[in-house]
Amino acid sequence: MLVALVGDNAYAMAPAREGRHYLVTGWRITRPMPEWARSDFYGHGGDLADEAAFRAKVLEQAEHQRERLALARRDIPSTVYTPWGPSQLTTLFAEGVTCHSTAGHGGFHLSPERNAKVHPALRATDGYYEEDECWAIVAFTFPHLFTSFERRSAEQTIKDSFPDAWELITGNRLEPGESRTKDEREFHRRHADDWIVVSAITSEQHKGFVECIATPGGKRGAGTEERRFLVPAAEYDVGRFGFIIDPDHHAVYAGPSSFVSWQGRCSP
Repeated sequence: MLVALVGDNAYAMAPAREGRHYLVTGWRITRPMPEWARSDFYGHGGDLADEAAFRAKVLEQAEHQRERLALARRDIPSTVYTPWGPSQLTTLFAEGVTCHSTAGHGGFHLSPERNAKVHPALRATDGYYEEDECWAIVAFTFPHLFTSFERRSAEQTIKDSFPDAWELITGNRLEPGESRTKDEREFHRRHADDWIVVSAITSEQHKGFVECIATPGGKRGAGTEERRFLVPAAEYDVGRFGFIIDPDHHAVYAGPSSFVSWQGRCSP
């Protein structure tokens, strides 16, 4: 494997199926780099097209680490109770901007003065912004407190998760392919009347097939009509937002089911 070290952070270009590769990450591997093994890496950093992409990712992380050190963030003692539980580690980004890590989750907290600077379309009334998506709102509002890598990630996260707010704030329009949420809305609009798979399992009764449960438009919930289909495993590719049943090719299936919830309510 190609490997690299940036501070305490280790990176490798790990092989995947069909000649593909992906980025894996580790931390504080004490052995010399020629002795590193795949088992030393536990994080997944996404697909890599080739060696050039791996080198670009490593250089990006090196830039990120340098800028992060220059920002002089510091960990401070804290006994704050957050919406995610007691804070176990609190990092001060600036006065009124703190990041909390808890046993199960984490995120940012903004003081009332800082929170007032967040655009109303994105503002959380309690000043707490969880770490999965909402952290990007803090970085979007206070870009000078974040690295170039974090700012780029935040911009894309806002586009993906809060596209309406992004368009309102910037005055720009997101085109197809620029926002996951907008693309998903369009997908479901175009396929509102199609049968979309909501659950799938390898068929135990029919080798080489996937047993699928599909609903109109991929809807869920009580009262939603469900149908089962058998789809050849080689054809079953979920894609970004779901697999669409082709009624001319995938016949409705009423035989014995591999789904526990369907056993006993279908034909023998």
